[in-house]
Amino acid sequence: MPAALYLGDEATAAGFRQAGVATVATSADGAQDAFAQACRDASLVIVSASFAARLPEAVLARARMSAGHFVAVIPDLNGETALPDVAARIYAELGLETS
Repeated sequence: MPAALYLGDEATAAGFRQAGVATVATSADGAQDAFAQACRDASLVIVSASFAARLPEAVLARARMSAGHFVAVIPDLNGETALPDVAARIYAELGLETS
């Protein structure tokens, strides 16, 4: 079982492999299955924002709340997919929405 596993673009995966992190290459069709397998196999699952965008929001949210592993979403290589705005979401949940 790898301690950490990266799912995302191949160029970033090459960098993670250099650091000793396991990586998985997958097609768009296999994203959800690859993510589920990674969550079962690794204690740290690192996904690019573009990979995370291919997952159903509920699947990613459930995985991020699991106590069995940590899921980190990092910026993608080209910056094409924005990271979730966590601060805005927290403000909205607390009823402190700002314009």
